[in-house]
Amino acid sequence: MDYQLNTRLNGNLAMTFCFHENKALQQDTTLYKFIWVRSGNLTLEIDHIPIQLEQDEIISLTPLQHIEIKSVEGEYLTFLFNSNFYCIFGHDDEVSCNGFLFHGSSRVMKLKLSPEQSANLNDIIRIFRQESAVRDNLQEEMLRIILKRFIITCTRIAREKCGVTPEQEKAFDIVRRFYILVDQYFREKKQVQDYADLLFRSPKTLSNLFASCGVPSPLRIIHERIEAEAKRLLLYTPKSAKEISELLGFEDLSTFSRFFKKMTGESVSDFRKSNTTGNIAN
Repeated sequence: MDYQLNTRLNGNLAMTFCFHENKALQQDTTLYKFIWVRSGNLTLEIDHIPIQLEQDEIISLTPLQHIEIKSVEGEYLTFLFNSNFYCIFGHDDEVSCNGFLFHGSSRVMKLKLSPEQSANLNDIIRIFRQESAVRDNLQEEMLRIILKRFIITCTRIAREKCGVTPEQEKAFDIVRRFYILVDQYFREKKQVQDYADLLFRSPKTLSNLFASCGVPSPLRIIHERIEAEAKRLLLYTPKSAKEISELLGFEDLSTFSRFFKKMTGESVSDFRKSNTTGNIAN
């Protein structure tokens, strides 16, 4: 059973078992997504990177990430919402998923659910289905509460996967805030020092915190965010390399070209030629 709610304030919430057949949802560039394989396997591309999901694996995607379903062998569920329905930035103190489950790089967190975790999410989906059949003026807020519960449950599963202990909570929160700031400022701020100043920490302290949490270095995170945006602009827009270099805040095209070659091993032109067939039209 598929379900979709559109609110008076342009909020959008949807649950579907056939996202690959729903063109309207695929073309909506405002939606956050959870994709959960419940049986069999699913092959897809995220930002042109192939990903295989097996039974009881789940991923979370931001509106920035481009997705294409390649093959479906079994059953999968997609849970989608936009910021007008539930703003993860505005409710960060409630769900703590911004910059963790959701951030702008192409690095996708894949969660493998235990039987207990799968049962917990199934319970939430069961309640969602029941509530979606209720037609009254309380339904919208009830569905928002259920969505929040789903997000929090996934956040807890992800924290467990990353080994975040109670002692690491403070360090983990700084890492999460770093990701959020990079998403905001990567076009103009490209040095770790820039973000260390915003977080009132030294670059060395940040590096030590990131190492203790088992995540990439602060500089790597900045570079991966810039790389992801560059690839998206090259893959999905007709903008020239010079225009992209300016949008990303590089001083000139040659500096951008060197950065891109260092990150990807390919020149800008070679990357676009080998990967963009048919994409810009989408």
